[in-house]
Amino acid sequence: MGSVGTRAEGRPARLPRSARRKQLLAAAQEVFVAQGYHAAAMDDIAERAGVSKPVLYQHFPGKLELYLALLDTHCDAIVEGVREAMRVDSDNRDRVHAAVGAYFDFVDHDSGAFRLVFASDLRNDPTVRERMTRVENACTSAVADDIMANTGGPRGHAELLASGLVGAAVQAAQFWLGGGRAVPKEAAVDLLATLAWRGIAAFPRQDEADAG
Repeated sequence: MGSVGTRAEGRPARLPRSARRKQLLAAAQEVFVAQGYHAAAMDDIAERAGVSKPVLYQHFPGKLELYLALLDTHCDAIVEGVREAMRVDSDNRDRVHAAVGAYFDFVDHDSGAFRLVFASDLRNDPTVRERMTRVENACTSAVADDIMANTGGPRGHAELLASGLVGAAVQAAQFWLGGGRAVPKEAAVDLLATLAWRGIAAFPRQDEADAG
């Protein structure tokens, strides 16, 4: 098991609180990804981190708090990835491609963190569901803002289109990973982005609509 942050005699080394917290979260992520939330135990996480359970409880009062801290980190990463895609300084098609790519990159990461967000065995917990709703709404809002800026259509229409794009990206990325990456990632992103763009492109740009 991991022994990062331990002395030679096996006692926990004294780390700054922020460094210790980062170490504990990394160990918890490994355990949650490998075992799922319900099968994971605080003993397993403490052992993986190379610390005693009292040290673990000094930072996190329970397993749920550990899980939620990880979930918040990765949900924030997804939202920022989509927002960054919408800031791509290029044309609209490139932004659609970047948004789809953000989801594929997330599920393809070696850490397996996507399982905490999209394949959790704790999704029915109200605190987890609230976070899932929040991340979906934030990503949808980011895409909807871009659609509105370019089509000038009603907010409700833009949000519905954005929800379809986000949902398709999430589902396709997981299907792609579950299928063993049978299609190269860049080709998979191109396929889905092309599908999404052909639908969105059917809505005229605001300047084109005004000219008509």
